Amino acid sequence: MMLGAIVRHIGAGLMLLCAACARASMPSTTATAPATVEWPAYGGDAGGLKYSPLADIDRSNVARLAPVWSWSTGERAIAQTDSTKAARPGNFQATPLMIDGVLYLSTPYSQVVALDASTGRELWRHDPRAWEAGQPSNGTGFVHRGVAAWTDGAERRIFINSRWKLIALDARTGRPIPSFGTGGEVDLTADLIWSAKKIHYTNTSPPVVYRDLVIVGNGVGDRLVYEKDPPGDVQAFDVRTGRRVWRFSPIPQGGEPGAETWENESWRRTGHTNVWAPFTVDTRRGLLYLPVGTPSNDWYGGARKGDNLYAESIVCLDANTGRRVWHFQTVHHGLWDYDLPAPPNLVTIRVGGRSVDAVALPTKMGFLFLFDRVTGAPVWPIAERAVAPSDVPGERAAASQPVPSRPAPFAQQGLGEDDVAEFTPAIRALALAELRKYRYGPMYTPPSLQGTIVMPGSIGGSGWGGGAFDPETGTLYVKATNSPVMYRLRAVDQRSDTLQADFMVDLARSAVSVATDVLTDSLGLPRGPALPLNKPPYGTLTAIDLGTGDHRWQVTVGDNAAVRSHPLLQGMTLPPLGVSGAPGPIVTRGGLVFVTGGGSTLYAIDKATGRTLWEHDLGRPGYAVPMTYRTAGGRQFVVIATGAGSNATLRAFALPEDR
Repeated sequence: MMLGAIVRHIGAGLMLLCAACARASMPSTTATAPATVEWPAYGGDAGGLKYSPLADIDRSNVARLAPVWSWSTGERAIAQTDSTKAARPGNFQATPLMIDGVLYLSTPYSQVVALDASTGRELWRHDPRAWEAGQPSNGTGFVHRGVAAWTDGAERRIFINSRWKLIALDARTGRPIPSFGTGGEVDLTADLIWSAKKIHYTNTSPPVVYRDLVIVGNGVGDRLVYEKDPPGDVQAFDVRTGRRVWRFSPIPQGGEPGAETWENESWRRTGHTNVWAPFTVDTRRGLLYLPVGTPSNDWYGGARKGDNLYAESIVCLDANTGRRVWHFQTVHHGLWDYDLPAPPNLVTIRVGGRSVDAVALPTKMGFLFLFDRVTGAPVWPIAERAVAPSDVPGERAAASQPVPSRPAPFAQQGLGEDDVAEFTPAIRALALAELRKYRYGPMYTPPSLQGTIVMPGSIGGSGWGGGAFDPETGTLYVKATNSPVMYRLRAVDQRSDTLQADFMVDLARSAVSVATDVLTDSLGLPRGPALPLNKPPYGTLTAIDLGTGDHRWQVTVGDNAAVRSHPLLQGMTLPPLGVSGAPGPIVTRGGLVFVTGGGSTLYAIDKATGRTLWEHDLGRPGYAVPMTYRTAGGRQFVVIATGAGSNATLRAFALPEDR
């Protein structure tokens, strides 16, 4: 046999032997263990679909879903002493990551924790001691929604943006990476467009990792209104060294495109306009999608006349350089606290027979905007509609606002006399009397000195939980809140180092409701809490076909125990009332949508029909977006953060194991 033939014969024999060995080392097809399915990013993937391909838990068996383990944060309120500032942990809002059998998550105090994904056993914990600086000056207090992970295949790092620090941790040990920044930390306020007070700078949403960059926004308390309050610079850092690679300012500076929309050079002194919400990235194209917030202050723009780009805009950046690619402003000259709260969902849909890589943007206004992901062209036409002017001295509201032609709004917009609570004729009469004290009407009726009823309110429409997209059916599922607020502007007579404005809303009095004491007293009933001004539902879940813009269905999600148990409503048969809250859903290939909507019940809803298939009373609010995964042991879990303060607990559910 010729040498070449011998070599080929031996090579073929070796390949056959290797194939046989491989087959022998693998279990038979029927015995093959299910593959691990992870949840490696805050929204399930970098594009924020909040979708899982898992179907172990499905319509046929979800009724058997049961609690299997829980883990408590162990955090407590800290009293003020001579050497310690007061602090208290807020709502537990984290959505964990699951990577290689480990859950990584943040606590309200922005501690980072690693847990065994099968048992909930704590593996390590890192405390950045954010509580030492005292209570944050934002409206939420101490909350944090998650972490981000990076790996080069050899090592893995976990990142958290804790107040003004970006921290890199070794995923194996939880220890800071000494070579990142200084001792594992980067000061996020070190080089902004102007100097910012650290104590006024915070973060509640997780960073985003793209290639070898970790990218962060920031949060600023709405109550902070002073010249050059913290700006909303978005920053990208090298994951290995902590060196800043780029910075994007959502307030264009002098000479930059868009600066002319900040009249009287108000770009020089106006802060906020920050990206506090989670954001997403198209990793294949290197495009970053930012949901930008409102400028300072949220309710009066006399000191920042003009449209105020890029406030309340979706902005697409080149993720490698921070260069703006395209933008669309969803609210001109914002006056309603309609900052963009939700991560843009990067979806692929079929519209008119063609495939479109799109970005879907749920908003507080109850609009869902859809754009071509690359060009920014609207998927459906968007028209400018005339809106009411402002009568507040010095204010100039925008003459029009953009309204998408499709899909139809998923939340109630505006409030009129037909919308008030009508549980009984007497309650309706009280509600009408309360409504008529204020200015009211369609959405975008501006805040006023009289007080304006605004619907949707400051938590939406959509909140930071956003939408979940099912790629099988092209359907987006989005939670909405239908709760109005009242914005009454008052002249600021006495300025301070944190409040420098001509007019300001009294946030402590922005809630609007119907006092019922007169009725309960007249009927000899015990006094109950105030009732909502508007009729239910107060929370809904809507399924939207993104290929057509049609609503597939809308159902009430959650309930309102305070309303249901009210003395004036005893003996009445009430429909589901719905729950107000920011958390959104996830969707699975098993045909299920999991959501709390911010209430104390976790629901599994049939994604095709909106019918509730399973529910579990959590015993405390589940003010978080759930997640799901399958471990190497072949078991699918559904996990959600619940509670607040000292009762903050991570809860895990699974089907009973076969015995």
